[in-house]
Amino acid sequence: MLDSNPIPSPELLTVTEILEQKSDVLVAGLTEEGSLSSTLDMMDNLTGGWVKRLVDEGEIRGKSGELTLLASPADTGPRMLLIVGLGSGELDRDLAFESGAMLVRRLGDRQRETVAVALGESFPRTTHDALVAGALSGCEQQAIYQSEPAQRVPEKILFYGVSQESLQRGSAIGESINQTRRLVNEPPAVVFPESFAEKASSLFEGSSVIVEVWDEQRLIAEGCRAILAVGAGSSKSPRLLILRYNGGGSEKPLALVGKGVTFDSGGLSLKPSAGMLDMKCDMAGAATVVGAMHGIAKLGLKRNVIGFCGLAENMVSGDSYKLGDVIETRSGKTIEIHNTDAEGRVVLADTLDVAIQHEPRAMVDLATLTGACMVALGTDIAGLMANDQGVCDEIQAAAEIEGEPVWQLPMFDLFDEKVKSKVADIKNVGEGRWGGAITAAKFLENFVGDVPWVHIDIAGPAFADGAKPSRDAGATGVMVRSLIRWVENSDI
Repeated sequence: MLDSNPIPSPELLTVTEILEQKSDVLVAGLTEEGSLSSTLDMMDNLTGGWVKRLVDEGEIRGKSGELTLLASPADTGPRMLLIVGLGSGELDRDLAFESGAMLVRRLGDRQRETVAVALGESFPRTTHDALVAGALSGCEQQAIYQSEPAQRVPEKILFYGVSQESLQRGSAIGESINQTRRLVNEPPAVVFPESFAEKASSLFEGSSVIVEVWDEQRLIAEGCRAILAVGAGSSKSPRLLILRYNGGGSEKPLALVGKGVTFDSGGLSLKPSAGMLDMKCDMAGAATVVGAMHGIAKLGLKRNVIGFCGLAENMVSGDSYKLGDVIETRSGKTIEIHNTDAEGRVVLADTLDVAIQHEPRAMVDLATLTGACMVALGTDIAGLMANDQGVCDEIQAAAEIEGEPVWQLPMFDLFDEKVKSKVADIKNVGEGRWGGAITAAKFLENFVGDVPWVHIDIAGPAFADGAKPSRDAGATGVMVRSLIRWVENSDI
């Protein structure tokens, strides 16, 4: 099998002295007001007022997101100085994460042995783990099969003024984001239902997460006819992956459910070629569940959490499920198929039913489900739809803390009629093109029972066409941070 380059893992260390460290680059922050941090002030003294002159002359402005790389004129200390603009707003977790990621990517044009980061002195201690997580996230890229990597990663990153606890927490979160991104960025010939389950099993080997995989025969025995129908056209048989983490004693678990369509051709409702190119990303919901479960276990959260990943490949063959087919789902509810390219919700129908039989106290599903959500909210915002406002408020609060934009869409009863079928109980698309993100959520609502539930449509932010200063194009790992935060803080 094709082997990608390993996920980058520079050595991360905390230090209590900064200028004494031997480093290729020293990184410090500057606000738009121009007041020097203690590290910049020391560099200014070391260089005879050089830093302050550059600030006064407007060569360094401290504008948010502006990175200035300079060669130091001093004979001692670091050879290069990278000044990260912090703007004039709140120094929150989102800015800390973005700053950590940007500095690593800015320095990736050449190999550097050691980078010393003094941004911890500019940010509140409560954001230091986000700074570390961002720096680790900035190391991952989509060019995982290039013989010469486009982005180089420092061998060591030293964090000044950051506690060991923040370093460990940030490392766990950053690594979890990168696990999600790598799963999504791998080609569909490498990540398909069986290999996805194998990679997850390998990732959690020796951890506190118990892995269970349902193969095709188990899916048949369990009556998971919806998952089987979507996967019927592929030579790669479907799977259901269950990840159990028991850190909360006897409490009922929280459930995380992910759509895992490892490649989506559209089936008989075939996508155009251009629309198919990035469809390896259609399993980003399942990959997000894997990443979040990885972080939850690494952090040792005192919660019980179960992850469920419905895995299938939507391909075209004589065995493909067809328009007009009626599928009896695991729950007994019947679905009339109007569009085989609306397959993710069909996979989730059975996956959600398995999840609710574990009696979760609350449940969240994630899916790259609809282009309609992108039409409504753009490519950077995830859509929230829920049957319980309390859980939805918790997800929104967690996402706001972590700086991942989400927006709630209405789930009015009038949308229920739009997914009713004249032949079966429901159909897998709504009426026409209007409100497609909501009608998809209304379809899913048929399979959650009375469990408090939030559906997160990540079709827009899960996979990016272009790079940003803080991340490469491709998989973003969106919502991993927010899910970990939600599990940690939930009062449901």
